[in-house]
Amino acid sequence: MILAAGLGTRLRPLTNTIPKPLLPVGGTPLIVWNLLLLKRHGFRQVVINLHHLAPMIEQVLGTGSKFGVRIIYSHEPVILGTGGGIKQAEPHFSGEPVLILNGDTLVELDLEALCDFHRTRNAAATLVLREDSDAARWGLVEVGDQGQILRITGKGLVDSGPVIPRMFAGIHIVHPRVLRHVPKGVASSIIDPYVRAIERGEPVLGYDLQGYWSDIGTAERYAKAEQDVRSGLIRLEDRQSLDPHIPLT
Repeated sequence: MILAAGLGTRLRPLTNTIPKPLLPVGGTPLIVWNLLLLKRHGFRQVVINLHHLAPMIEQVLGTGSKFGVRIIYSHEPVILGTGGGIKQAEPHFSGEPVLILNGDTLVELDLEALCDFHRTRNAAATLVLREDSDAARWGLVEVGDQGQILRITGKGLVDSGPVIPRMFAGIHIVHPRVLRHVPKGVASSIIDPYVRAIERGEPVLGYDLQGYWSDIGTAERYAKAEQDVRSGLIRLEDRQSLDPHIPLT
């Protein structure tokens, strides 16, 4: 699932007329980078939640066939947040764990290795984490020496011993048993059920990201991502397979 319903307020006025997932990075919409990453790692069905300027996203992406995937749209007349948005789309997950990506994140990550990590450990949730000297500003995630997440933004287990500071990279896998605790039709954050799972003693695990990552959240970071593409720090390997008649900007 790609989360793409947000308003993109920090990128206004750009996002007044174009939804943030369609902002071009290296000439290709940000969300297309994520679709091609998913396809490259074997994903063929993708749910995308929509709210702000939703018809524009649907017009560009269509059924997903031109990108080698099948897209299912989950419309949110009222924004439901990460928790409520995932919960609304739950019927499309077929009772299986679901991989979640943020529609405004540019990342290079072996998704198959991530899924293997999650599956072999029977995790309730696996969160992709990054080492960052400014982790507290992003929202501090505290990890134990066995890779279990102990606290998220200060909530979770207490008196847990030494921890490793990390930040959440906005990529995660959630088992359906966690979604049972998410209210339907109500705006919420997926972080809250993750914290409750930690408090119940369920395995909520961290998976360290070593590759490229950028959150296209501000004009400065958007410009930096463009610079990173030009310098080759991240490449859109599957762009050559796209139909040249598809409008990409």
